[in-house]
Amino acid sequence: MAASSIETRFDRLILLHATLPRLAMAILCGAGLAVSGAILQQVLRNPLVAPDTLAVSAGARLTLGLVTLLAPGLFGFGRDLVAIVGAVAAVALVLVISRSRKYSPVSMILAGLVVSLYCGALSIILVLLKDRYLIGLFIWGSGSLSQQSWEPAIQLAMRLVVCGGVLLLLVRPLSVLDAGEDAARNVGVPVERIRLLAIGVAVLMAAFITSTVGVIGFIGLAAPALATFCGVQRFAARCLWSAIMGALLLLVTDLAVQLLSGDGAFIPTGAVTAVIGSPLLLLLLSRLQSRQPQPPTNETLTSSRVGQSRRTALLLTLLGAATLAGLAALVMIGRGPDGSWSILNGEMFADVLPWRLPRMLATAGAGGLLAIGGYILQRVTQNPLASPEIMGVSAGAIMGAAIALSFAGSSMDIGLGLATTIGSFAALLFVLSISLRRSAAPERILLAGVALTALVDAVVGLIIANGGPSSVLLLAWLAGSASDISLPVALATVGAAVVLLAVGLLGSRWLAVLPLGASVATGVGVRVPVAQSALFALVALTAAIATPVIGPLTFVGLMAPHLVRLFGIRSAPAGLVLSALIGAALMIIADTLARTIAFPLQLPTGILASLLACPVLLLLIAMGNKR
Repeated sequence: MAASSIETRFDRLILLHATLPRLAMAILCGAGLAVSGAILQQVLRNPLVAPDTLAVSAGARLTLGLVTLLAPGLFGFGRDLVAIVGAVAAVALVLVISRSRKYSPVSMILAGLVVSLYCGALSIILVLLKDRYLIGLFIWGSGSLSQQSWEPAIQLAMRLVVCGGVLLLLVRPLSVLDAGEDAARNVGVPVERIRLLAIGVAVLMAAFITSTVGVIGFIGLAAPALATFCGVQRFAARCLWSAIMGALLLLVTDLAVQLLSGDGAFIPTGAVTAVIGSPLLLLLLSRLQSRQPQPPTNETLTSSRVGQSRRTALLLTLLGAATLAGLAALVMIGRGPDGSWSILNGEMFADVLPWRLPRMLATAGAGGLLAIGGYILQRVTQNPLASPEIMGVSAGAIMGAAIALSFAGSSMDIGLGLATTIGSFAALLFVLSISLRRSAAPERILLAGVALTALVDAVVGLIIANGGPSSVLLLAWLAGSASDISLPVALATVGAAVVLLAVGLLGSRWLAVLPLGASVATGVGVRVPVAQSALFALVALTAAIATPVIGPLTFVGLMAPHLVRLFGIRSAPAGLVLSALIGAALMIIADTLARTIAFPLQLPTGILASLLACPVLLLLIAMGNKR
């Protein structure tokens, strides 16, 4: 009788101080992230925006890693405070960068994504160098709602209530933005100030949640998208229904996690959220209604005029080709056994070039491929977030690599390459099946890629969170390394880049007309569905070939087209060629640094590529070049 009474009291304690607080935390986090995503999508006018777009979780993760290694005493102030400071600092950097463009949506999205990529690259390098100290970041990054008391839920609820009170004051001016910025200004709405206040509220809500439970990022994208799919149009109603859907989605997910982990196994809720939410988003893609075509931007108008000097475009193309040829000479530079810098002489060619030349050619070809795909995708969709990575093709390669490394370890290099190739083309077929549907909108293609990427990232997160040798191997592969590339593979990659560049140039007319809108393109005789499907197939093919060679985290496909655009190139053929040249050049520089700066260690080429490209792009954005 006494034993039964003790067991009953124990179950009651678990219910009151663990189960119920966890359910409350799921509801609070789901609703808060959903509202944060709805605010950001309203302010930045982009269906792909989520709290992670402004580097909230990336900044928090990097700060936690740096504090763990360099100043662990700061954790005495609380891990939550450290994570919040990191998230706010990352967003502040985004605001500083986009200030010169008056916080325009495009500049903020681009700056946020670049800062996020930069912080993520630094975090991966820290984990690779100090994995035994930072293995906990894997678990925190996957998100866990486990609770031992009501205090965290109460504190989070109080913070979210304060943010919600500020949001109520912003609902009306934010709703006016649906009519356009000019119309909002005409009725007296200070657009820039309202945008900053709304972003501040959204970022604080996401930062409070991230610091409390870790990264649960998919809710901020999925819940507002589900509300939109269900026909909710008004901003206030969209916030309400996004909160309801976000709370339900995370609550159902966490209940499933508790059932699955009944044997004591650790399953992160954040990862499982994407596993459940991604298929749901994919099922609802068929209901996505395209937004009304926006008037051509200044950039589009400029591209349709004859004002673009062909002489300037040709000169820049020749200059880019000459620069690329000059960078090829970097293969001659290296470091000797004692660490000293040296230049190859004739006696060393036969011994050293077979190691250096294949990786340089492979990285250059893969960089060119991803840049070609990124330029085409951003041109067709007119979305600054579009890149081969976001289409989901790279996610297919990641899944293939995760399966191969989990079951075969590092003993099957050929099997790893085959698995990543199969995964890439499986994702390619999936994307094509979406794009070949009648009246497929670019938003649907990109959302399909986002959902597929989130699903794969969740599965990979589960694998990494469980630890083991395959986790470190997979993380190293994600960073992108070309040290084991053979010469036949390298030559095949370069050949594919040249061939697909030529194919892309054949579609230059499509690239020039499609940004003007479907009605204009149809009026000049372009079959829009056929053109979009062909170009999407070309983009997917470039990523499917490049990703197994250098990994998925180079982000050249995002950076190179923006560098071309910010340099003032508007002509589609010139932009396509220059993107390929810039992508190849970035990867050659990254590969040279990867094999020399930490000799004899071989750093990941893909991560170094993103570390090189991000500061240049951030500088160009901050300079406010509006040509």
